[in-house]
Amino acid sequence: MKIVQSSNRAIAFFCALLFLTACSKKEEKRQDSPRLNSRVSMRDVMFHSVALNRDMPYRVVLPLSIAPGHKLPVVYLLHGLGGSFRDWTNYSNVATFAEGGLILVMPEGDSSYYVNSAQRPQNRYEDYIVNDLISEVESKFPVAPGRPNRAIVGISMGGFGAVNLSFRHPELFDFAAGLSPAVDAPTRLFSIKRLGRWREHTAIFGPWGSKTRRENNPYLLVRSVDATHAPYIFLSCGEKEGFLPANRKFAGLLARYHFRYEFHPVPGGHDWNQWNQRLPDVFKSLSEHVGPKD
Repeated sequence: MKIVQSSNRAIAFFCALLFLTACSKKEEKRQDSPRLNSRVSMRDVMFHSVALNRDMPYRVVLPLSIAPGHKLPVVYLLHGLGGSFRDWTNYSNVATFAEGGLILVMPEGDSSYYVNSAQRPQNRYEDYIVNDLISEVESKFPVAPGRPNRAIVGISMGGFGAVNLSFRHPELFDFAAGLSPAVDAPTRLFSIKRLGRWREHTAIFGPWGSKTRRENNPYLLVRSVDATHAPYIFLSCGEKEGFLPANRKFAGLLARYHFRYEFHPVPGGHDWNQWNQRLPDVFKSLSEHVGPKD
């Protein structure tokens, strides 16, 4: 009897420990520690998206001091799969680039690939970005309007979003950057090892050969978009990443169809350490293509 009671106590203790560990991990995920400095300010905003029919958050970082009546170029920063609108400020030094006269906007994208979902009509994330968010930001912040003052940058899933949205809406963006972009997402074959991911991709892009897959496939879009009117494309990918072959293929297509672009295979893996090191190059290239020209 004593042995059974001791065993029950041990099990109860172990279960409690697991519960506390899970709670601790959830707390860690909820922690928000943006990397800011005294020369920038940050605001979190909640607004109602007509496309999604729900309220959505976004984060803005801008120079601390902006002259009255002065308007600045804007950069939309898209997070990766499993991330949130807080990621860019929490895991990178991107806020420092607002000091030079940029407004940085980081929307919540959930796990949408920033696509109008094929099977979930309430998840129109493309429309949410290109219609609702841009209009919302330009109505609340001193953003210079128009394509010459607008860029879009993303990592991983967000890199796919940046490239895909810039190709589908070349009239909106003058510059697009994908850091380790998942450009092959609509073309990935079924894998029993990633059954859950396959189901999620099917909900977003539709079944194999669907219209949504075709219309959101960068390998096909590069053949149909007019290169002379397309944004400048910046691509990078870590040499230790599984995404590298897909990005080499995409860069080859950009060259074949005479797009303005640059592609950088770089040391490192699929993580914020590698992406953070790319930011000076991204924003240097961005400054050459977006905003007032000297």
